[in-house]
Amino acid sequence: MNNRLEEFVKANREEFNDIEPSADLWSRIEKELPVQLVQQKKNEIKTFSLGFVLRIAASVIIVMAISFVLYLHNENANKINYASINPVYAQQRVQYTKLIATKRTELQSLAQADPELYKEFSAETTKMDSIYRKLNSDLATSPNPELVLRAMIKNLEIQTEVLNQQLTIIEQYNQTKRQNESKNI
Repeated sequence: MNNRLEEFVKANREEFNDIEPSADLWSRIEKELPVQLVQQKKNEIKTFSLGFVLRIAASVIIVMAISFVLYLHNENANKINYASINPVYAQQRVQYTKLIATKRTELQSLAQADPELYKEFSAETTKMDSIYRKLNSDLATSPNPELVLRAMIKNLEIQTEVLNQQLTIIEQYNQTKRQNESKNI
C-alpha cells in the first residue's frame, strides 16, 4: 500500500503543488483543538527556582570579581617605575612633560587668531606624541629600558623645541599682523 501511495503522489505532484493553504488555516486548526490545550499553552509561564537564580547571580559576581582583579593586575603591570630605570631620566621626563603641557596650553591660547596655522602645528606635535607613546609602550618589553627611556627624553626635548619655535612663529606672525593693521589705520 505504501508503494501505491508514493506512486500516486509522484504521478500527481503538480496537482498537489497548485493548492495553497488559506491564510486563516492555523486559526481554524487552533479553534478545533481542545480548549484546555490552547489555554495551557497560553498560560505557560516559565518559573525559576530560587536556587537557580542564586547560582546565576553568584556566577555573575564571581566572573565580575575575577575580571576586576585581572584589570587591576594589568593596570599595575603596565605602570612603569621610571626612577628604577634611571632617576635622572625620570626627573627629566617629568620636567619636560610639564613644560610641554604648559607650551601646548600657551599655543592654544595664541592660535585662536589663526586656527589653520594651529591645526598645522598641532599635527606635528601629534606625530611626535604618537612616537613618544610608542616608545613608552616598548619600554616595558625592551631589553635595554634605559636606552628607550633616553629616546623618550630626546623626543620630549624635540617636542619642547618645536613648541618653542611654533610659539615664536605665532608671536612674530601676530606682531606683523598688528603692524600691518596699524599702518592701514
